[in-house]
Amino acid sequence: MKIGFIGLGIMGESMCENIVKKHDDTVYCSDMVPEKVEKLAAAGAVAAEGNADLAEKADVIISMVPKSEHVRAVYTEILPKLGKGKICIDMSTIDPSVSVEVAEMVKQTGAQFADAPVVKSKPAAIAGKLGIYVGCDEDLYAKVEPILAYMGENIIRMGENGAGITMKILHNALVGQIQNGVNEVSNLAAVCGIDIQTFAKAISYGGGQNFYLDSKKDVIEKNDFTTAFSVENMNKDVHICQNLAKEHGLPMPGEQNVVRIYEKAMEAGYGKEDFSATVKVVREEKA
Repeated sequence: MKIGFIGLGIMGESMCENIVKKHDDTVYCSDMVPEKVEKLAAAGAVAAEGNADLAEKADVIISMVPKSEHVRAVYTEILPKLGKGKICIDMSTIDPSVSVEVAEMVKQTGAQFADAPVVKSKPAAIAGKLGIYVGCDEDLYAKVEPILAYMGENIIRMGENGAGITMKILHNALVGQIQNGVNEVSNLAAVCGIDIQTFAKAISYGGGQNFYLDSKKDVIEKNDFTTAFSVENMNKDVHICQNLAKEHGLPMPGEQNVVRIYEKAMEAGYGKEDFSATVKVVREEKA
């Protein structure tokens, strides 16, 4: 079974590299940036001449690209190369409605489609320990799960097409709110004379302990916002959540506040920094 991987960004390059290391057949790769393709080719992948060439040669096509419009563009481009026997797995984080639309488009060719977005960040991608939420029918899940296991260790089928990406948006919406809570309360602690290391230790004695305080306390203390997951990516995701809530007529005032914070972070030029850099927006806000 030959695998093709489209999209070699921060996460995609490590995900593809894990497939190359663990899969016993050819792994093709493609990206708009030639240097990224060259890097994976040096690691053992085969450079495709483009997305269409990759889709023609691969039995399983995996995509990991930034936005809804990019997913649409990829699958529109490769559609003529799809057909019965081909499996497509989109691991991008996009609008659920667009994912379902692409799934239907792909399935009309006779190919199969799964949405399988990932959670956790770059270190987990390198280690092959991502969490993966899958949306597809049960028969297809049985086929794709061993492939996904090259990249992740916690894999769960959420339901049919669209269910995986919906769960990813819900996950990141909650992460955004938790990180914003960490930012706000740790900032208040600092104003009250409690440094963030002492604050985090004291929080750990009660029910407020959480991963985003434990993992970001050093980052916040040092103001070193080297990117594990960017402000611009989280900004995209919280806006998708806001739209999803609107589609269902559900008010989410907490999420609306998070959207406001991320919009201000983008305006301030923090887009390429780690999403915890939103603490700078919190610090700058006036009562």
